[in-house]
Amino acid sequence: MCSILLLLRLPHAEPMSPGDSHRHLGICSAVQLLGSSSALYRPCSALRMDSYLIQVNGHGDHAPMLDVHLKTNGNGISLGKVKGRKPRWAVRASEMSKKTFNPVRAIVDSMKVELNPKKAMISLSLGDPTVFGNLPTNDEVTRAMKEALDSGHYNGYAPSVGYQSCREAVAAYYNCPEAPLEAQDVILTSGCSQAIELALAVLANPGQNILVPRPGFSLYKTLALSMGIEVKLYNLLPEKAWEIDLKHLESLVDEKTACLIVNNPSNPCGSVFSKSHLQKILAVASRQCIPILADEIYGDMVFADCKYEPIATLSTNVPILSCGGLAKRWLVPGWRMGWILIHDRRDIFGNEIRDGLLRLSQRILGPCTIVQGALERILHRTPPEFYQNTLSILKANADLCYAALSAIPGLRPVRPSGAMYLMVEVEMEHFPEFENDVEFTERLISEQSVFCLPSTCFEYPNFFRVVITVPEETILEACSRIQEFCEMHYQSAEGAQDLECDK
Repeated sequence: MCSILLLLRLPHAEPMSPGDSHRHLGICSAVQLLGSSSALYRPCSALRMDSYLIQVNGHGDHAPMLDVHLKTNGNGISLGKVKGRKPRWAVRASEMSKKTFNPVRAIVDSMKVELNPKKAMISLSLGDPTVFGNLPTNDEVTRAMKEALDSGHYNGYAPSVGYQSCREAVAAYYNCPEAPLEAQDVILTSGCSQAIELALAVLANPGQNILVPRPGFSLYKTLALSMGIEVKLYNLLPEKAWEIDLKHLESLVDEKTACLIVNNPSNPCGSVFSKSHLQKILAVASRQCIPILADEIYGDMVFADCKYEPIATLSTNVPILSCGGLAKRWLVPGWRMGWILIHDRRDIFGNEIRDGLLRLSQRILGPCTIVQGALERILHRTPPEFYQNTLSILKANADLCYAALSAIPGLRPVRPSGAMYLMVEVEMEHFPEFENDVEFTERLISEQSVFCLPSTCFEYPNFFRVVITVPEETILEACSRIQEFCEMHYQSAEGAQDLECDK
């Protein structure tokens, strides 16, 4: 089946005769169909010409002769029914949907696992701090939501970028002399995930590329590929507490690079970049004239022996879109409140990026208005003790987990400095019966009912990620089971070589 479009310039006599409500095309003109690729129209007389588009369907080298009629109503002309075309259902998924791919779901869904029925499941895989109920949000946060709901003021539509008063509240909360902010620099979004989506969409076009950390949050790749944007992965170095390999990063830059994603503190690593390392990252971005998309959803969630530096406070010229939200620090991921902070002191983004974000935000009408109504109170009335208590629990769990796993032969955890995660290297040479980290974690589930995400989900093989938001007793039980599992399957270097020889 082939299809062509014919642009016909049809004569229109003035005035039209009332009796000529239906005219066959052949009365005024001759249309010659040449194969399936062209059409020739010869007018009968020098009359006023109107343009019409006709689609002709045909098979092979010959188009069918179609009975094409024109219907004239007053001064207008419309095409009549085209005989010879048989309508067929042809509903297909869009190319965008076909390009959308979540590596975490793809790997987890493909895992062939049956739990050990004698042991209760312990999931250390989901980055949702509310799962176990040991980390509730603060009463002030809940009270702010109740008051916003009871007021009846937040039941309608808000501006797509958020209420002005809410944008002012976010700007005031994050404003500082090193990185000043006003309400116009804030875009409210439906969670940090949408903030990242909008930031990517405004900075990159199909065919361009973005620089993404490895290991890194899988959503960056999922969003980029669905938009036709190439992903280039730069390495993080576990032996340097997951600092960026800056030489490798800069080697990936080319004329199609649209932005650099910097995730600090890190999911999945739990790492926090030092001030000096952030300055080196900014130096690369400045040399290469590349804007930064800063995923800072875990901002300020760092342990007492570490300091969090928002990257925008260190930038003198690199423009930055910083993405954050309520989900993690305030322990309410289901409330879907995020934001983009626009840092552009040299006016490199100018009005174009701001206008682009405004237009993109209009595709949906922003985050929940009730959460917006509570936002100012949440930001400014949540007591400091709440944040400190959350961090003390996370730090205690991180220390417990790190100490326990460090004592297990064949495992090498990397000590975290913040966020909610810890990464553990599996010395696969000591576990020769497993091909990779996916098989290792599959068997850990089936034998011990402990579920950790294999780091292949984050483009970094032979590690697994542990979520440290669970209760202390659960952490201890999980580590005990992991130890039992590793002792069962661990092979010394000599034993592993013997096993290889037996294959």
